[in-house]
Amino acid sequence: MREQTNHVRHLRLALTGVLRVTVGLMLALALGAAAASESRETEIVRAVRRVKHSVVNIRGEKTVGTSGAEAGKRVNGMGTGVVIDERGYILTNYHVVDGVREIQVTLADEKRHVATVVARDQETDLAVIKIDAGRELPVIPSGTSNDLMPGETVIAVGNAYGYENTVTRGIISALHRAVQVSDAQFYDDLIQTDAPINPGNSGGPLLNIDGDMIGINVAVRAGAQGIGFAIPVDKALAVAAKLIGSSTVKARHGVSPGTDDPMNERGVIVQSVEKQSPAAQAGLEPGDVITAVGDRPVRRQLDFQRALIGCKNGETLAITVRRRGGETRQVELTLEAAPQQSPPSTELAWDTLGLDLQPIASAEFRELYQTRYRGGLVVVNVRPNSPAAAQGIKPGDVLVGMHIWETISLDNVSYILRRPDLASLSPVKFFVLRGNETLYGYMPLGAKTAQR
Repeated sequence: MREQTNHVRHLRLALTGVLRVTVGLMLALALGAAAASESRETEIVRAVRRVKHSVVNIRGEKTVGTSGAEAGKRVNGMGTGVVIDERGYILTNYHVVDGVREIQVTLADEKRHVATVVARDQETDLAVIKIDAGRELPVIPSGTSNDLMPGETVIAVGNAYGYENTVTRGIISALHRAVQVSDAQFYDDLIQTDAPINPGNSGGPLLNIDGDMIGINVAVRAGAQGIGFAIPVDKALAVAAKLIGSSTVKARHGVSPGTDDPMNERGVIVQSVEKQSPAAQAGLEPGDVITAVGDRPVRRQLDFQRALIGCKNGETLAITVRRRGGETRQVELTLEAAPQQSPPSTELAWDTLGLDLQPIASAEFRELYQTRYRGGLVVVNVRPNSPAAAQGIKPGDVLVGMHIWETISLDNVSYILRRPDLASLSPVKFFVLRGNETLYGYMPLGAKTAQR
């Protein structure tokens, strides 16, 4: 009995020793893992984590080629975008969404949504699109491009070659670069970086080491290694503000926002105030600095325009301003109905004809076509069940004339569609080039079109 008791006692001591060793090893491993995590969690890791949920991947099918065997060829396009408003507004490049039949946006949680184009600007190669995610989305933190330094570390995030959420790093190689990408696209003030920027990165953020967006990745130099370019963030967000303001703000306020100073976070300076406008009646003056609209802080023009999204005629807004001398005051601004405006030429052609048209450089037109026509507009997309679709017009066709007028520019099309006698000319004869053939047909356009 005593021998059995001693055996049990020795067994307990042995198990206790094993337990102590095991616990010690687990603690050592845990401490080692914590130490490894701290050393691995670099500034770059933290910067990428900060913006992860504000970067989206964009895919869609688009048309390339304007003549010959390439006419109407469909290819899969890809790009990147950044969330600039929690309601689903996304900034990307114009060329990423141009001609895309269905814009598919994938969020960081891998949920996919179909986006609509809010507004776009070919000259700056920027566009704003929108998705309905059913929840608020995190807005990307933005820095400034006013204080960038050649040699400082930067990080590019994007959908490189379709590989979603690709991260690359490098430095700022130079500032204020002028780049001619094609006959139709010229950039006059780009950030040059050696952070690898590949097809699919377009529209994605260029970050500083703090995780602030300092640029929108836009282009690579064909045949070169380690040379990529980005649009400075201050310019990109100023364009985004104009695009959102012109497309989503339907009520009149009378404020012309001027420059902003994101470095000092001063707010937006009121450049001018329309006479007898809601802003004038509220007592706003040129030189006032708008620092908030309601409970929304205003640091940039984009913040001001975002605060007006969805606001309606008759709604009253509390505007906080800072006057010269440092006086802060709040004014009540009651919005009015905006004056009726004619739609832009691109929207008019899409709404009326069902055509998404894009200009062709004159040199390219002469090279591609041996014809008496002086120029034309390439058909990028055709709206289903539209007058153009009914007449068999296809992506890749080139619209060269309507009735007795040539259609070299979008303004030409706008002139035709806004004529007061257009209904009396219906159906309107049109001419298109398809490869080496000139085709024509007749499009019925009703009285409603003439009145727009």
